[in-house]
Amino acid sequence: MNATANSATQLPAVSVIMPILNEERHLKEAVEAILTQEYDGEMEVVLALGPSTDRTDEVAARLVAEHPKVSTVPNPTGRTPAALNAAIKASRHPIVVRVDGHAALSPGYIATAVRLMEETGAMNVGGIMHAQGTNAWEQAVAAAMTSKIGVGNAAFHTGGEAQQAETVYLGVFRREVLEKLDGYNEEFIRAQDWELNFRIRESGGLIWFSPDLLVDYRPRPSVRELAKQYRNYGRWRHVVARFHSGSINLRYLAPPTAVCAIAAGVVVGAALTPWGFVIPGGYLAAIVAGSIPAGKGLPLKARAQIPVALATMHMTWGWGFLTSPKSLAKKVIASRRPAVPQEPAVN
Repeated sequence: MNATANSATQLPAVSVIMPILNEERHLKEAVEAILTQEYDGEMEVVLALGPSTDRTDEVAARLVAEHPKVSTVPNPTGRTPAALNAAIKASRHPIVVRVDGHAALSPGYIATAVRLMEETGAMNVGGIMHAQGTNAWEQAVAAAMTSKIGVGNAAFHTGGEAQQAETVYLGVFRREVLEKLDGYNEEFIRAQDWELNFRIRESGGLIWFSPDLLVDYRPRPSVRELAKQYRNYGRWRHVVARFHSGSINLRYLAPPTAVCAIAAGVVVGAALTPWGFVIPGGYLAAIVAGSIPAGKGLPLKARAQIPVALATMHMTWGWGFLTSPKSLAKKVIASRRPAVPQEPAVN
C-alpha cells in the first residue's frame, strides 16, 4: 500500500455542511475551495438549500452533476440553524466542517483543523474570518471588519495566539458532540454559533481558536445589506446577553452606548447649545482617523468608503441591540437545552 493510501486510512472522514440561501455569486467558488483541499481522508459536501430568489439552485445542481462528493438537502424555512441541522442529519462522517456559501477555505484548512483537534482534544476548532472584497465597497467593509476600531479585539476578526476560546468562526466539530447536544438551537436565527459553543463549554467541551485556520469571507455588497446584517447581529447579541448574563462585556456595550450618546448630542445641539454637536462630531473624527490605518494599501475609492462602513456597522449594531425585544429573548430562553456531560476526547 502506498503512503497516500495509508494516510487516507488513518485520517477521519469529513462531512462539510453548508447553509445556502441566495449565494449565486459565491457558491461555486466556496465549494471548489473545499474540493481542492489537500486532505487524504474521505470527504463529502452537503448543501442545505433554502428558498433562494436568485440562480443559486441552478449553480448547486451543476455542482452536484459535476462532483460526486456534493449532494443537497432541502431547507424550506431558509433559516441558517435549520439548514445546518438538516445537513448534519443528511451527512455521515465523524468530523463535521461548517462552511458558509460566501466563504472560501484556505488551502490546508481541513487538514490543519483535524490535526489541531487531535492535538488539543477540542470538540470544536476554528480560526480567522478573513474578510476580502472584490470591489471598492467590499474592500472598505473588509478593512472595517478586520480593524479594532470596527470590531474591537475579537480574535476571529483581528487574529491572535492559538488558545481556548468562547466561540469561533464557523467551526470544525466532532460529530459526537453535535449528536449529544442535539445540534443547533433553531430558535437562534442569528448567534446560533455562540449558543451551540456555549452548550459545548457548559458540558465540559473545549473550543479552540487558531490563527492557522483562515477562511476568506465576502462582505455584503451594499450599505443596505451591511446595515441589515449588523442590525441583526446587535438584536441577537442582546438575546444572547439575556440568555447568559455573564457573556456581556464592554466591547458589546460600545455600539449601543455610541448610538445613545450621538442621539443625545444631536438633540442637545439642536435644542439647547451647539456644544451638543461635539459628541457626534467627535465620533465622526474618530472613525475618519481610524480609517487611515485600516485602509493602508487600498485604492483611494475604497479608503474613502471605510468611514461609511464603520458608521453603518456601529450604528446599526447598536440600534439592533437597543431595540431587541424581551419577548424574543424569553422565547429563546424557553427553548434552552440542558447541557449533556461528556467524556474527555481520546486522541
